[in-house]
Amino acid sequence: MAGLAVAFFFYAASGLVAPWWGVLLLMVIWVLLVTIGVRWWTPYPVRVLLLPLVAVVVWLVVVSAGGAWFGWTA
Repeated sequence: MAGLAVAFFFYAASGLVAPWWGVLLLMVIWVLLVTIGVRWWTPYPVRVLLLPLVAVVVWLVVVSAGGAWFGWTA
C-alpha cells in the first residue's frame, strides 16, 4: 500500500504533461488500484505487492500513449 502511495505522486504530477481529462483518467485508475489493494489486503496479501508495479506500468503506458497519439508535451 505504501508503494501505491508513492505511485500517487506520479499520477498527480502528470498534470505537467497531460491535460486535465488525462489526469482525471489517471486518478480514476489509481483509485481503482487502491480499492483493489484494500479488498486484497487480507485474503491475498502477496498480490498487493504487485499493485505498485502495475500502477507504474499503467502510468507509463498512458502518458507515453498520450504523448504519441495526442501530442501531450511538457
